[in-house]
Amino acid sequence: MAAPRIGWYGDDFTGATDTLAVLAQAGLRAMLFLGVPGPEALAAAGPLDAVGIAGAARAMPPEAMRAELAPVARFFRQLAPPVLHYKMCSTFDSAPHIGNIACAIHALHPAVDNAWVPIVGGQPSLGRYCAFSHLFAAAGSGGAVHRIDRHPTMRQHPVTPMGEADLRLHLARQGLDGITALHYPVYEGGDAAMDAALQAALKSEAGAHTLAPMLLDLTTPAQLAPVGRLLWQQAQRARLLAVGPSAVAQALVAHWATAIPGHAPEPPVALAPASGPVFAWAGSLSPLTALQVQAATDYHRIAVDGHRLGCDPSYEQALQNAVCAALASGRHVLAHTGPGGGAEDAACSPVRAASHVAHASADLIARVVQARADQGAPLRRVGIAGGDTSSHAVQALGLWGLSYQTTLCPGVTLSRANSTNAFLHGLELMLKGGQMGGIDLFARLLGT
Repeated sequence: MAAPRIGWYGDDFTGATDTLAVLAQAGLRAMLFLGVPGPEALAAAGPLDAVGIAGAARAMPPEAMRAELAPVARFFRQLAPPVLHYKMCSTFDSAPHIGNIACAIHALHPAVDNAWVPIVGGQPSLGRYCAFSHLFAAAGSGGAVHRIDRHPTMRQHPVTPMGEADLRLHLARQGLDGITALHYPVYEGGDAAMDAALQAALKSEAGAHTLAPMLLDLTTPAQLAPVGRLLWQQAQRARLLAVGPSAVAQALVAHWATAIPGHAPEPPVALAPASGPVFAWAGSLSPLTALQVQAATDYHRIAVDGHRLGCDPSYEQALQNAVCAALASGRHVLAHTGPGGGAEDAACSPVRAASHVAHASADLIARVVQARADQGAPLRRVGIAGGDTSSHAVQALGLWGLSYQTTLCPGVTLSRANSTNAFLHGLELMLKGGQMGGIDLFARLLGT
């Protein structure tokens, strides 16, 4: 296939679908593959302007990340898009031992030729702001903005708590050397000032390091186009690796809208009401997801004891039967883990690793979807809350790709499944991280 305009790897499936939405809404022919695609999948997708790969590097230790990303780098090296985007969470939550961003940069950089590695901090559309290299984030949709190391959720994240707001220091601790910065007051000087600042930084670091990583501030939507221009200008000189949330794609899209003739956004598509019962699973433990579950009064809600998933087959079968029975009766079902999920089975370890629960949840989701198909009533719309749970569930379902359908709210995409299984092909699938969406998200999933 011809080289697309952009390629991206999402370090979890929820974030990867957000980038898919940004690019598809901009009018680009985009497909998100669930693994490095082979010739058959590429042929089935047709001509593409944007090629994405969804992965799970965010939840991996460095050795596993390198194994995950090596074939991705080889694929994009051959495909040769001008920009390769490593899409990671807008809160930058990561650590030296898990989801290491420096490790990802080193693993993917062989796919490109440009030593400059722009790292875009912030994503204003999601309430994420980077000013003077310090990251700030809203607590929930429209909530109060906190410095990331004082954020009520992110400072005590169960896996990757954010204890440093200066992203230069945060990334340096993960092994990224020689980080320079471009701060937002420079943007006010226009293109010439930004170009001069970039060249000065590159000159100062010339020969000191193999890579030239630079953190770019982002505090307002108006800054997207200038940042996008800088990225695209450098990508025309040599293919580059850009790092950050979907703001990387947003910046490029904002620039293309003024610089590329005929580039026009697609009109938004309204979500039709669900044609049958909807199955949703909330595996995130975030306070926002808990509020969304509490507000989902249109659903039959089933509390799930996460401690018993993956270690109590009789409990899992009973849970599957309860979910399927409710769906068969025509009710929408929302199963949710977290506090109040039931008493812990004495046969199980008192503390289950988050990754184990996510895998077990994903397996149960896939079993419910399969069971409804076997019963002659395949599900047509499914929603999953929780980044790790979403990633594992899509893998358990055995899909080969996702196409964009619509956006439920900023950061939450409804995708259309591509599969060789007829009962899965065309399945509408919402994947969302714990910090995303409004309180009424699950009602929106119903199309009401």
